Amino acid sequence: MARVSDSAAVSHVGRIRSNNQDSGLAGTGLFVVADGMGGHAGGDVASAIAITRIAEADVHYSSAQDAEFALQASLVAANALLAETVFEHAELTGMGTTVSALAVLGDEVAIAHIGDSRIYLYRDGDVSQITVDHTFVQRLVDSGRITEEEAAVHPRRSVLMRVLGDVDSSPEVDTSILATRSGDRWLLCSDGLSGVVSPEQIRAEFAQGGRAHDLAQRLVKDALDAGAPDNVTVVVVDIGETEPLRTDPLIVGSAASPLSFATPEPTRVRSMRLPPFRLHPVRESHFEPDSQDYLDELIEEDRRRVRRRRAVWLGSIITLAAAIVVAGVLAYQWTQTRYFVGSSSGTVAIYRGVQQSLGPIELNELYLKTDIALADLKPYDQKIVEATISADSLEEAQEIVARLDASRVPG
Repeated sequence: MARVSDSAAVSHVGRIRSNNQDSGLAGTGLFVVADGMGGHAGGDVASAIAITRIAEADVHYSSAQDAEFALQASLVAANALLAETVFEHAELTGMGTTVSALAVLGDEVAIAHIGDSRIYLYRDGDVSQITVDHTFVQRLVDSGRITEEEAAVHPRRSVLMRVLGDVDSSPEVDTSILATRSGDRWLLCSDGLSGVVSPEQIRAEFAQGGRAHDLAQRLVKDALDAGAPDNVTVVVVDIGETEPLRTDPLIVGSAASPLSFATPEPTRVRSMRLPPFRLHPVRESHFEPDSQDYLDELIEEDRRRVRRRRAVWLGSIITLAAAIVVAGVLAYQWTQTRYFVGSSSGTVAIYRGVQQSLGPIELNELYLKTDIALADLKPYDQKIVEATISADSLEEAQEIVARLDASRVPG
């Protein structure tokens, strides 16, 4: 039977942030990544509280269904604990955290997920994303309003639609049960990795092999090499048939340090969990909407952005078309200041314009047909007239005709 043969957890503050708001757990059978949010004073607390509470679910289960239910219950309990903490510490109002959790039970895994941290599976040389981001831009992608490429650079790509925190007392948690087998490698990560490292690069790192800790370190390095604007947390889980290389639970990130204040008991009952208003604004760009009105406002803002982009494109096209038309008019006007001498129905003629054409449009017209027959000209003069003789002005063209007339062969 398949089992966890190796696992690792690595967390890094990144190159921009001043503190690590991520937390990660590599337990005996439970593996979790949490990405906190809510500013310097709240994100690290939120992820640490969530990991500490969810870690209690790292026990043996008789079935994957039991594990799935337990994971969902532990996330809901963590959500209630976060709300209780905010009630006790108003300065943490608005804090929250994403959670992606994976429990391994032989040939099956139970998954619980909320937010935009991710779970990937590497199997037979391919990497597949198992979880779906609970973000504003993901909704736009799912509805066909923007592409995956547009979502990657969308100004609202950090807006979360679902998280654990002090906003929703009954958060909607995605759960599932999937089959796993020997040779599978599972990856749990915060968006500090997935936001800057492509799935192709992640697959390339998996393809190199090595121990779980080595892989986790390489992935974190890839994020750092890409700038690492956010905290980076990676948990790698190997499925095999050998005894696990590591048996002690490993906690990384903010949850690895003790909290600076006492948290309330999770079983405490209060008549009112949330304060009537936010005492402090959320200082992060990574936050969840508070109401449907806010969501509607974001959707309308996205529509305005699309309309502005289309207006810019249309304006650019109109400007380019106008420039082409103006250039064409000026070029045509220039051609009408030029003349050349040629033949018309066997006689010498003066044409206004140039000898070229643009498709079906001739850039010249017959200006004057003389009474000088080509047959009366010397053979050399006949050839150059048939090949046309350019002139910079009408006067020059008339001088050319006069010279041809004077050199006619006497009849």
